[in-house]
Amino acid sequence: MILSFLNDLFTLDFMYRALIAGLILGILAPLIGSIVVVRRLSFIADTLGHFSLVGIAVSLFLSTLGISIFFERPLYLGIAFAVIGGFLIELFRRSYKNYKEISMVIVISLGSALSAIFFSLSKKTGSLYNYLFGSILTITDYYLVLIIIIAAIVIALFIIFWKQILSISFDETTAKFLGVNVGLFQMMFMILLSVVVSVLLEAAGVLLISSMMIIPVASAMRISWSFRSTLVISIVFSELSVFFGLWAAYSFKIPSGAAIVSVSIIILIIIAMVKRIVQKRNIANLEELQK
Repeated sequence: MILSFLNDLFTLDFMYRALIAGLILGILAPLIGSIVVVRRLSFIADTLGHFSLVGIAVSLFLSTLGISIFFERPLYLGIAFAVIGGFLIELFRRSYKNYKEISMVIVISLGSALSAIFFSLSKKTGSLYNYLFGSILTITDYYLVLIIIIAAIVIALFIIFWKQILSISFDETTAKFLGVNVGLFQMMFMILLSVVVSVLLEAAGVLLISSMMIIPVASAMRISWSFRSTLVISIVFSELSVFFGLWAAYSFKIPSGAAIVSVSIIILIIIAMVKRIVQKRNIANLEELQK
């Protein structure tokens, strides 16, 4: 079965597109996810995903009114609404300084409500399943080019402003003392996060976006020794999840987003079990030496 998958992976156009897109997203997701985890914002990807879904629903609704410009490219409105959701989160976080997590509950509730309303008004819910659970095997050449462009921009910005992003993520007070424009970089990161979440919407679906961003990072944290090593290891785990997730989706005819996330969970469980076994063995060896 694996040989047939490898053959089709490089001979069938849709499989090859899915592989390239998956490998790129396998870098983007943990790259952004690692910063999200450090900033204690693991729930934010779900929030922005739900607000991005509003853009998809609005594009379907507009198509029923004869405005089809966004129907073929719903991702544009998805990105726009995700950015709006990001700004709303920042606005509410500043309003509730001592209860910042409330901001995400408010925005995700608003996003869910608006999505339901516009999907209902559009009466075109046939593609809703793909947006909920993802379908990387059905992406187009246009979407692949868009992923490549967005990835290039995000990676370039991370390389240029790496020190500022890290300083703000770990200690905003120190960053301000060093002269970093914290407000500007927070907004820049929120926009980048919104765009990446919107791109992941097609591949992982709104219900699995945060899993694709956070779980590889969580696995890497169990065995890493620094932030840089966490980032590198999480990307490796993410790429393994994409490859074996595509194999599972192709072989067993299951949603690709769910397959990728399931592999990520399996990796996390394996890492946790191996580390626990090693810790027990080390404790046993230490007790033996103390006798």
